[in-house]
Amino acid sequence: MNTGLPGLTRLDHIGFTVPDLEEARGFLVDVLGCEYMYTLGPYRHDGSDWMSEHLNVHPRAVMEELHFFRCGGQAVFEVFQYSAPEQDTTPPRNSDIGGHHIALYVDDLDVAVDYLKSQGVTVLGEPTASKGPSEGQRWVYFLAPWGMQFELVSYPHGKAFDRQTAAG
Repeated sequence: MNTGLPGLTRLDHIGFTVPDLEEARGFLVDVLGCEYMYTLGPYRHDGSDWMSEHLNVHPRAVMEELHFFRCGGQAVFEVFQYSAPEQDTTPPRNSDIGGHHIALYVDDLDVAVDYLKSQGVTVLGEPTASKGPSEGQRWVYFLAPWGMQFELVSYPHGKAFDRQTAAG
């Protein structure tokens, strides 16, 4: 019987690439309230295919710098700025292969949405109430200045799934 990845205990960090690290730092720290931790880089391997073999990027890509941030005392973001031949600068949509978003839990969704709007952040539509196993949850997407998708979620009284699991 397969029990999954041996030794897996938790999520360690989420890495993503941005076009401008200072813009990202301002958004993550000043708007979202993340804590800047430290910086590494630059990294390049001009004489080998190390970047391609180890990171699945163009062999001449340069990871100019990366910053680590802690958000909500729990999530850790590893934020990269690359320069690379043939670099695609269009953020993927959720419907694209490799599309993604980062969901952040908040205690009061309406207060958080009002705050984001007051900061000039693009909020996509109005909060949606989930149904089915996620009933009790409300959520809404918003965009980072570079177009990356984030989501706010809130379920202060739990989700239907959680209540069914606890009762069952």
